Formats: sequence, C-alpha cells, structure tokens
Amino acid sequence: MTTPKQTTVKWTTVKHLLVRAAARNNAEWCAAVSRSHGLTSEFGQHAWTAPARTPLYYPDAVTLLPDTDPAALTGRIDTAATGASVKDSFACLDLTGAGFHVLFEAQWIHRPAGAPAIASDLVWDVADAPDTLRAWALAWDRGEGNAGLFRPELLADPGTFMLAGRSADGRVVAGAVASRSDEVVGVSNVFAVDGDPDSAWPGVLGGVHHLFPTLPVVGYEHGDDLASAVRHGFEPIGPLRIWLHGG
Repeated sequence: MTTPKQTTVKWTTVKHLLVRAAARNNAEWCAAVSRSHGLTSEFGQHAWTAPARTPLYYPDAVTLLPDTDPAALTGRIDTAATGASVKDSFACLDLTGAGFHVLFEAQWIHRPAGAPAIASDLVWDVADAPDTLRAWALAWDRGEGNAGLFRPELLADPGTFMLAGRSADGRVVAGAVASRSDEVVGVSNVFAVDGDPDSAWPGVLGGVHHLFPTLPVVGYEHGDDLASAVRHGFEPIGPLRIWLHGG
C-alpha cells in the first residue's frame, strides 16, 4: 500500500469552510464525550487534543486546519498508551514517522437545512433522562458490551441530543447523536437495530430539522454508510483519515 504523504490540499472556498465547520463540530462532540468520562482536553488553533487516552472509538486529536504540524500534534497526545489515534480532518498529514498507520479513510458530508424527503414510520424523541439514554445506548450497542460509553453526564451537555426512534411497542430501534455547534449541527452514531441505516435517516433528519430548522447538517461516513447518507440528500465535501498508533 502506498504510504500517505503530507500534502497541500486545494479546496473550493465553500467546501473548505464546510469541512472546517464539520471538523470543529466533530471535535466539540469528542470533547463532550471525553468530559463525560472525566477527561480534560484542549482546543488549540490547529487541533483539538486530549493528553490522556480517550474513550473507545474516539480519537485523541482532531485537526482543525490543514497546516497542522505533525510533530506538535502527536506531542500533545499519549502515544505510549495502546490505541492512540488522530482524526486527520483534511487527509493531508503523514504520521507514519511517529508510528501511526491509516486505519481507514472517509468523507465529510453536508446536507443543507431542510426536512427529509421521506417520513419515518417510527416515533422519534430525544433521550433526555438516564433511563432513556441507557435504552438508547443498549440499542446502539447491539449486544457488544460497550453501552457504557454513553454516560448520563452527557445529558448535561447543552449541545448534545440523543435522537431515539421507537417502534409501536416503545422499543428504541434506531437513533443518532445530534451535536450542535455555532454554524452546523453534526450527526454521528446513526444506527438501526435491523442494520440498515436507510431506515434510520428519515427520522434522524426529521428530528434534526425539528430541533435546528435553519442549520446545515454535517458528519462523516464511509463505505455503505456513505452511500446511504448520499441517498438521503448528503453530498461528500472532503476526505479525512483516521490514523492509529502502533500495530
């Protein structure tokens, strides 16, 4: 496999600004998850970083600008602990010299503000209490044993909304996280217990439109999940890479 190199990325102005907004929004969500686990983190001009290992599935750093210095970035996270990772928001860094390899690549996505084209056949609400958050997390986890990732402390974060889609018998069968920042609302952790994200997106987008009717929606996806997002009105706007240390 060809080793990714640090490159200068050319962006159109609109897409560049959207990617920067998406990266900042995602970093704020990562910071909220870290805070809920009692961990501190820091926003710098070029990146968000956490000095101690972050929760499962969450990076130790998210770049906010493409001209981030790799040595300075990796020096602000704990690469001695197993599983350190970096979200290279502009897919333009080369972290191989610091012992990282590319875990996967993805695309930032954007959808203008607006209601979904298809109505959901589920009942949607916000999981805003410890018991409803637990039900949401268990449905998201699907028996993998990681539902504790989403702690009740998240409920105190004013920009975080856990969207839950319920079947006729009241079970959570789909959901997502909506995280608001100044310019956009980010959507992540989209799930459906039947494994088909197409069954979740109409309700997720309906919930986001209800909560934030004027804000564009951003996030990132890859593979089949990216194809599903595109079917529901998203446009890929720029690449990102997840780098994993060691291995």
